[in-house]
Amino acid sequence: MSDELGVLEAIYTARGLRRFKPDPIPDEILARILEAATRAPNATNLQRWRFLVIKDAEVRKGVAGFYKKAAQDILPQVERIFLDETRYMVPMEKAKRRQLFDNTLDGFNHFDVPPVLVIACTYPEPPRWEGNEDVLSPFIIERMKGMLSRANASSIYHAVQNLTLAARNFGVATCMTNLHTLYEPEIKVLLGIPDEVLTWALLPLGYPHPDKFGPIRRKPISEVVFLNHWGNPWQLEPPSYYKK
Repeated sequence: MSDELGVLEAIYTARGLRRFKPDPIPDEILARILEAATRAPNATNLQRWRFLVIKDAEVRKGVAGFYKKAAQDILPQVERIFLDETRYMVPMEKAKRRQLFDNTLDGFNHFDVPPVLVIACTYPEPPRWEGNEDVLSPFIIERMKGMLSRANASSIYHAVQNLTLAARNFGVATCMTNLHTLYEPEIKVLLGIPDEVLTWALLPLGYPHPDKFGPIRRKPISEVVFLNHWGNPWQLEPPSYYKK
C-alpha cells in the first residue's frame, strides 16, 4: 500500500477498531510502524520505551486469555456504563449506545484474532532529583518528583499515537487498551517482562474487518477548547475540509 497518506487524513480517519482479519501483516510494514513509534517526542530524549511485539499464535492466545478474563471481570460495569441511560456520560441514542456496547463486547471476545499484539512499556524514570538539596529547594524537588511521575506516561503515549497513525497509513487498524493491566503480573510472567518495567498499553494490530476507517466524529472544538481562561469557549470552528 502507498505510504503517501497525509497526516491530517490519518488523524481524522484513524478510528479505534476492534475487529480484525487474521491475515498476517508483513514484517516490512510492521517495522515501518514500529519505527514511527520510536520517532515520538519523549522526556529529555531518554527513550526509555520498549515495545514487545507478539506474533506467535500460542503466546497471543495466552495474552488474549488474560485479556478476556479481565473483560469478564468488568463486563457488568461496562454494560451498565453503555446501556443504563442514567449512567452514560454522553447524550446518545439508545441504538447507538447498544452498537458501541456490542462493538466493545465483540472486541473482548475476539482478542485472539488480530495477527499482532504490541505491548508498549517503559522503564521507570531514574531518581535524578535525589540528593540535590544543595541546588534545589525541598519544595521544588517534591514538585519535580510529581512531574517525573507523569513523564513516562506522556512519552509512551506520544509513541502510541505515532504507532496508531503509522498503522493507519498502511491500512492497519488498532485500538489502544490498558485492560490487560488488571492481570499485569500474570502477563509479565507469561512474557518474561522484568518486574521493574511498566506496561502502559496493549494494542492489537490487524487489517480491519468489517469496520472501515473514519470519518471520526467528535464534539466541536468550541465545546472542549477554552481561550485564556477556563470556561471561556474557543469560538472559531475549523474549515469544513477537515471534517470530511
